[in-house]
Parts: sequence; structure tokens; C-alpha cells
Amino acid sequence: MYELDRQQFGAFVARLRKEKGYTQKDLAQQLHLSDKAVSKWETGVSIPDTALLVPLAEILGVTVTELLLCRRQEEDEKLDSGTVEAVVKTAIQYPQEKPERAYRRKSRWFFWYPICLLAGLAGLWGNVLMGMSMAVVPTPVCLGAVFGAYFCFFARIKLPELYDKYSLSLVYDGFFRMHLPGIRFHNGNWPDIVTVGRVWSCAVMVVMPLVNLVLGMLIPEGSEFVMLLVVMALAMGGLFVPMYVVAKK
Repeated sequence: MYELDRQQFGAFVARLRKEKGYTQKDLAQQLHLSDKAVSKWETGVSIPDTALLVPLAEILGVTVTELLLCRRQEEDEKLDSGTVEAVVKTAIQYPQEKPERAYRRKSRWFFWYPICLLAGLAGLWGNVLMGMSMAVVPTPVCLGAVFGAYFCFFARIKLPELYDKYSLSLVYDGFFRMHLPGIRFHNGNWPDIVTVGRVWSCAVMVVMPLVNLVLGMLIPEGSEFVMLLVVMALAMGGLFVPMYVVAKK
């Protein structure tokens, strides 16, 4: 496996930071960390957690591969398969422990998610049969299905220890990214945040087709605009407000 040189990594991060005109404090604020953490990286005392590699690379204007290789790649440079595999293994094996996912634990959501998904699909089909406008409603149902699959089956049971040590308001977990300004994610509030995500996702799949059907019957001429307002209200108020409440609690 590719060996990551801490001193070389730290020097590379420091050079990129200075090229961007950032101080250690500026970089730390963008990552929602203390400037001491950035100082430790640059002096080779420690290396950032895997969860921070993607946002760190984006802020510094390099790829994760370049960050791990501690050098910029030329535009026409192609890495051989062995180097690519070594870098990928480094990124994968870097965490000290493999995250446990929700599907490994028994939960009532294994039952409720597919039921709500089927109900949502049936609701969409019912709207089509009734000749209702379908300009708005499929989007929230699809979002509920995608995020519901993550929260119900693939969400991490426990966040990395980094979140309990530092004040972080963003979560990077594969394709899933969540940023709640003013909120500190940690293992004390993460289970409640996941529960809110599950409830919201399942409720959206079931409720949105019914709301669209009712609005189409009551105000057929302006149902699309009203439905858009309802979607925005439920998305902002129904998801983020409860998440802020449980996260602060």
C-alpha cells in the first residue's frame, strides 16, 4: 500500500494554502475546525480524517489523488494502474475502523421504507389516472426515495471520533453530504438526526402525491404554483427545522 509521508503531506498542504492566500485560521474555518488542527497537519504531527479529504482537496483546488500523492499532476500525466490502486487502498484503509451501516441492525424502518415507497408510487400513478399535473410532485417523491434509502439502510451508525473531538457542521459520507450551519454533528445527536431523515423521507413519499391530488381537485388552475410552495415549505420546514431542533437538543 502507498505510504503517506506526514511531513511531505503537511508541506504540500501548507504550500497549497499559501497559494490560495489562506491563513491556517481561514482554512480551519472553512472546514469548521480549530486552527490547531491545521497546524498539526502542516507540521506532520497528524493527518486529517478520511471524512475531511474531499472537502480539503476541494478548498485547496486539487484532487484527492493529488492530495494523497502530495504533488500536482501534469495535465497529460497518466498514473499507472499500480499507483492508482495503491492510492485508492490508502484512502480506503486509512480509517482505523470500518463504519457500521444501518442495514446491519434490525429496525422497523426495513418494513416502513418499502411500504412508503410503494404507497408513493401508487399515489403518483393515481395522479396520472386522475389527470393531475405532474410538474412538481415526482421530484420530492424521488428525493424521499433516495434519501430514505440512505437514512434507513446505509447511514452510519456512528460518526468518526473526529466529530466528537472537533466542532463540525458538515457530514461527508460517500454521495451523501449534509451541511447545517450553526450545528455541531456528534455521536450524541447523530441518531436523532438520522431518525428525522427517515421520518421525513417516508412521509414525503406518501403525503406529496395525496397533497397534489387534493390541490388539483380544489384549485385546478393554480395547483402547480401552490404545490411548489407546499414542496418548499415541507422541504425546509419539515426536514431542516426538526433536524435543527434535535441537533441543538
